[in-house]
Amino acid sequence: MTPSRCVGVLLAGGAARRFRGMPKGLALVDGLRIADRALAALRGATERQIVVANDPRAARWFPGLRTIPDAEAGLGPLYGLHTALEAAEGAPVLVVAWDMPFVTTALLSLLRAVGERGAEAVVPVSGRPPRPEPLCAYYGADALVACALLLERGERRAAALYEALPRATTLGEQALATLGEPARLLLSVDTLESLTALGGRLPDGEDTARR
Repeated sequence: MTPSRCVGVLLAGGAARRFRGMPKGLALVDGLRIADRALAALRGATERQIVVANDPRAARWFPGLRTIPDAEAGLGPLYGLHTALEAAEGAPVLVVAWDMPFVTTALLSLLRAVGERGAEAVVPVSGRPPRPEPLCAYYGADALVACALLLERGERRAAALYEALPRATTLGEQALATLGEPARLLLSVDTLESLTALGGRLPDGEDTARR
């Protein structure tokens, strides 16, 4: 059976309260926007890419990419996954949060390969205690129905989706370690302090546009 085409989704959301309200994905690490680093990984692992973002400036940040807002803003990361799955129009998705600078094509390709063997979702897990990263994951097209039901019940957690899918699986640290340091692969730049620790910086005005 020929694998389905897979849509790469950059999740450009979050209130960034610990980031002085600045768009986290536009911050620079090693001279590149974090969002562009994540997009490069998605391009290597998927046939097409889209951006899920509620900020009205997002289309300017990502020219040439389809940018899709949630039907209703402010409902949390699970709603972002729903928007991604709906926009994929029956294809599976690989999603990456836009504040993850060290996600690689190899990691995303492995998530996809495991998913295409029959998993409804594939979520990497690392840390002590083990912590899933549902915003860097593979979701099959059928996950859309479960996602909609969860939202109807008032659920907002992204992790709730893979927890609700009977054929979901996780990718543990042993598998992740073959691709790099798991903590680094799944690192999210959530605070200005964490950005500074990486030697990164906030963008100047001209840095908000894709280079």
